[in-house]
Amino acid sequence: MQTRAAILWEPRTDWSIEDIELDDPKAGEVKVRLAAAGLCHSDEHLRTGDMVLDPEIAQLMGWEQFPIIGGHEGAGEVVEVGPGVTTLQEGDHVVLSFVPACGRCPSCAMGRQHLCDLGAFLLGGRQIGDMTARHHAKSGRDLGIMCLLGTFAPYTVVSEASCVKIDDGIPLDKAALVGCGVTTGWGAAVNAADVQPGETVVVIGLGGIGMNAVQGAAMAGARHVIAVDPVEWKRDRAGVFGATHTAASVEEAAAMIAEMTWGANADKAILTTGVATGDLIGPMMGMVAKGGRGVVTAVAPISQENVQLNLFDLAMQRKELVGCIFGNANPRRDIPRLLRLYEEGRLKLDELVTNTYALDEVNQGYQDMLEGKNIRGMIKY
Repeated sequence: MQTRAAILWEPRTDWSIEDIELDDPKAGEVKVRLAAAGLCHSDEHLRTGDMVLDPEIAQLMGWEQFPIIGGHEGAGEVVEVGPGVTTLQEGDHVVLSFVPACGRCPSCAMGRQHLCDLGAFLLGGRQIGDMTARHHAKSGRDLGIMCLLGTFAPYTVVSEASCVKIDDGIPLDKAALVGCGVTTGWGAAVNAADVQPGETVVVIGLGGIGMNAVQGAAMAGARHVIAVDPVEWKRDRAGVFGATHTAASVEEAAAMIAEMTWGANADKAILTTGVATGDLIGPMMGMVAKGGRGVVTAVAPISQENVQLNLFDLAMQRKELVGCIFGNANPRRDIPRLLRLYEEGRLKLDELVTNTYALDEVNQGYQDMLEGKNIRGMIKY
């Protein structure tokens, strides 16, 4: 069939909206008609080159990363199923999980679906089953799909392993948010940071991930939630999601936390800036209490290796510095779980979407994100 898509032909260029050809699903795959796609910062990392694979590694794996259809946050309705699909049928409503979950690998069996072995193919851009493409440019050239999904198109073909079935009554545009941003931010606080009732938590960066880390920390029972961002209207908005205090900078937050905790510092710190850089780690860990934990959720450039950190302080005060992907969540458990909290009025999703866009406006949507105008922008089909 013919559809349209936002294609990134090479790094450091704009998204190009073009007609494409979409194949029928093959074994283990489904075709999904999407209702909405979130404009997550990770796709911007692809555009800037932060998430571009080393050419030697790509060649070794047999991958061609570009051209690629963007988008890894979406929800929609299954319109066609391929041979061998057993858990889905036409008409089912699904959230597309940016990390697939096979349910059989060692990580999935241990309850760590965010580390599913199929995640090794996230940047490969081809279908998991046979490493070939279902999406093609009008010229006939194969197109990759971001995180095995490619939600910057009204129709896509994905693996059954990337689909989480949800109740039909849940609005699909809101459900789309749980495919990445909400689960990543909420899980950064609840799972990776393991926020406990009465703790002091600082969240650095108030985009789509950070605002949900604030929300997760508040829901976990934190006494103080300090939201840090240079954009004033985002700080003002953070109170809606549970922030008790705000600061415009890490330096301002550090002084505030020292005063409110009598020098003990924050039990947990979560880094959710637009881009993670090595110079942010030391200041973040400087706000962490003895025996406390710092969580790096923000995406760093793929080549980032240098980190500024006082190792004496890390060891002698028994602090922990941990990584986080997809909120360290189990998508088949946590996506339905979060949507139930939304239905009960306990999880805020409607309040996250600042602006909506047509597919043709995807470049404007990302410009608005970079200018600090959005918590989460969304493409609606």
